[in-house]
Amino acid sequence: MDHSLDLVFLAVFAFVQWRITVLWLSVAGRRFSGGVRAAARCAIFLFNAVVATGYVFTFSKLVARLRIPGRIAMLMGAGTLAYLLIATGVLALYYALQALRKQLRADVDPGRRRALNLAGNVLMGAPFVVMGYGALVGRLDFRVREVDVPLPGLPHDLDGLRLLQLSDIHLGAFLSERELARVIDAARELRPHVAVVTGDLISSRGDPLDACIRQLARVKADAGVFGCMGNHERFARVEDRTFEAAARAGIRFLRGQAQALRFGNSVLNLAGVDFQSLLQKESYLRGAGRMVVSGAVNVLLSHNPDVFPMAARQGYNLLLAGHTHGGQVTVEILDQSINPARFFTPYVYGLFRSGAAAAYVTRGIGTIGIPARIGAPPEVAVLRLRKA
Repeated sequence: MDHSLDLVFLAVFAFVQWRITVLWLSVAGRRFSGGVRAAARCAIFLFNAVVATGYVFTFSKLVARLRIPGRIAMLMGAGTLAYLLIATGVLALYYALQALRKQLRADVDPGRRRALNLAGNVLMGAPFVVMGYGALVGRLDFRVREVDVPLPGLPHDLDGLRLLQLSDIHLGAFLSERELARVIDAARELRPHVAVVTGDLISSRGDPLDACIRQLARVKADAGVFGCMGNHERFARVEDRTFEAAARAGIRFLRGQAQALRFGNSVLNLAGVDFQSLLQKESYLRGAGRMVVSGAVNVLLSHNPDVFPMAARQGYNLLLAGHTHGGQVTVEILDQSINPARFFTPYVYGLFRSGAAAAYVTRGIGTIGIPARIGAPPEVAVLRLRKA
């Protein structure tokens, strides 16, 4: 599924860049001549080469394998992806306006034609405005979201238990430690019974993992702070380092392990698994059923939310996940959220149910790909367990 979507995006962006190149070459041919025209054409093809290279840098796994410096790859990849998204929007509007103009009769009122042209020029700037808003405002619009999670058969001693969830921090090029500190300051005020971190502390090798753990260590919870690994810990090859550094800071990452937490006469069994790749869907949560404890309320930490049906079948009462960023760039059309994450999983954001089991998928804190959030603001989630 991952590769098919990659091919779709590649086809769309290649078509967009081809059409833009044709338009630029046409303009260069009309406006320039001789050596200036040749130089303009060379510049256009050089720009295409830069775009192609930058697009390759958007593939985190490939960047890790090639050992390309993470920050350089991320900055170049983000710039390229932002350009391609804006270019796609501008090109779509350009052709829509061209079609509209063709529908107008030649004898239409000149004043109306000027108004149409002005409106069209303003509309062509909309993709730039939206992207700018997502980068400068939406990316840092941190929110606390409190959600009641009804669970059948929840023991009295666990009714009202508060779980704090942080996820997809991606501390690095597009989220500073100062910005993360603001989130942690807000989280410290929430006084949870248990705090969890569901993966992706950083984006690439070389990002400030120790600084992220230092900030997470400031979170206080009655029963402690626990976590699971995300795909970017795997891509950056820092899973072992994360486990060890977090342990020294008092945070336990659960890697195929479980921790029984007693509250009164009841037990919350908290289990965690390493990242479960979509490419290995047939083996989701293999062996994780052994961590389920009879008579306890079983909570599973998994970065990938797509494992939810399997977790429910294995007997977990609640799954906590991230990974999707709530789509990161989400558009509401006819009460439906349209975003890239929906191509990967139906569990993009919010509370889901499967029989007696529940799952909560958080939008997380940071960004990946482009440093912008549109329609999916970053969040700190507080989940209150309630009797169904």
